[in-house]
Amino acid sequence: MTNVESTTLKEMQHQILGLLEQVKFLTEQNQMLRQRLFGRKSEQKIGIILDEQLSLMDTLDASLLFNEVETTGMPALPEPQLEEITYKRKKRKGKRELDFGGLPTQQKLHELPESKRVCPNCEGTLHTCGHDVLRRELTIIPAQYIVTEHVQAVYSCRDCEKSEKHEYSDIPVPIIKADVPAPVISGSGVASPSLVSHIANQKYTLALPLYRQEQEFSRNNLNLSRQTMANWLIYVSQHWLVPIYNALKNILILAYVLHADETSVQVLKEEGKPAESKSYMWLYRTGCDASHPIVLYDYQPNRKHINAKSFLEGFNGYLHSDGYQAYQNLPSDVTTIGCWAHLRRKFADILKSLPDYNKPGSLAMRAVEYCDTLFELEREYAKLASDNNFNARYEARLEKSKPVMENFFVWVDSVYGKNIMATAKSNMGKALAYALNQRQQLENVLCDGRLELSNNRAERSIKPFVIGRKNWLFSNTEKGADASAMFYSIIETAKENGLAPYEYLKFIFETAPDLDIIGNPDWVSVLLPWNAPDICRTSSQAATYRK
Repeated sequence: MTNVESTTLKEMQHQILGLLEQVKFLTEQNQMLRQRLFGRKSEQKIGIILDEQLSLMDTLDASLLFNEVETTGMPALPEPQLEEITYKRKKRKGKRELDFGGLPTQQKLHELPESKRVCPNCEGTLHTCGHDVLRRELTIIPAQYIVTEHVQAVYSCRDCEKSEKHEYSDIPVPIIKADVPAPVISGSGVASPSLVSHIANQKYTLALPLYRQEQEFSRNNLNLSRQTMANWLIYVSQHWLVPIYNALKNILILAYVLHADETSVQVLKEEGKPAESKSYMWLYRTGCDASHPIVLYDYQPNRKHINAKSFLEGFNGYLHSDGYQAYQNLPSDVTTIGCWAHLRRKFADILKSLPDYNKPGSLAMRAVEYCDTLFELEREYAKLASDNNFNARYEARLEKSKPVMENFFVWVDSVYGKNIMATAKSNMGKALAYALNQRQQLENVLCDGRLELSNNRAERSIKPFVIGRKNWLFSNTEKGADASAMFYSIIETAKENGLAPYEYLKFIFETAPDLDIIGNPDWVSVLLPWNAPDICRTSSQAATYRK
């Protein structure tokens, strides 16, 4: 064989290997896409636990839990002997009754007509000897629209009216008028605090777009256009919600632990950008140690790191985030905390796309089990966090979680380093590379007991916006996007503090217009969620939401 032929053969072999790697990569992508489209979306613990693996809950020796010699390959396990188990279904104790506490009750009395109140024995007249309550029904009264006329009483003095008739009197008759609450929207004779609160609650809490509300108003013979409603929402957000938002932001920046996330939003009429381009809604919220939870949204036209840097100016502490690079470019006095849930998701997606017979002993299974062990330990520490004993949680993590993390990254290094070129092109390679690149941020959770293993707190808080976006699809203008950020911030913060959004918004719009904004610099403190009256509070007290 000539040198030319040998060179050509090597090039063809190299090309074939490259094509095989590409086929493998595309096959993995196809499997993952099929899983995302048709597979189950749950991220619960994968129900395949190998028999020879010991739970870290039973032993503190992390080296016994993961045998590094078996990280890359494992012989197929024999079929286990299945034991036949007979399950006995528990008997239901009865239907679960709704809690009607706090609701007004009215009785509907059912009586016999006079003609039937005759004794079947002696034909005497029957009299009422008792009542039986057969059932309790929950009755709904549909929304009613009424017109409220604000009539101002005018007062005058009878004596001065008489003296005015005297030819030498030059004292004018005093005319005094009763105080009338200021309107929530200046110049609008239609918008009331309750109406604007209802519209806002329907859109931002219940995700009902304005065009659907317009249709519902029309069915009640009210000609209220979506443009009018949008203008009302923008007005009240700029005049009454922005000051509350700024006050909440000043408090948020002083927190020691924050969570951050972002998601896309489409704004049709945005200067310098086409209608189909993406803008972003950023979210920042307090952590598990906050006495008063705060959730704030921040609309920005792009996803640049300067947005997070500008919003968090003055913040000095720990910031939970995903792996997005923008959060890594913050000032040095901000320590970013990685999200183990994001890391686990990358391996779990690979595991879901594998055939069942390939799952036991696979690299994806091993990575998921490392993460599951850490989350199992976090559930063990949950009681410490609920009692605000964060120092005990910090020490428990150093004792139990730290060895697991160290073994996990030793395993990642060993797997990723064996064939970097081939591994890096696969989904598993990308997941391993993500783990290595985020190692410092992921291990930072060990720095303080107030930190959490995941950024799920921020993801839960941004979910209402994502749900709403599926319904109203886009914002028409930048002012509308800013108004949405204000409303979602106030409503989600209210929910976190155990307030009913409608009642709290109504309280703001009834109270704010009459406050002394110029003479009292601290006027906005009256409107903060934790200072709201009891009528705004819910019985469930959602302030303890998922702590």
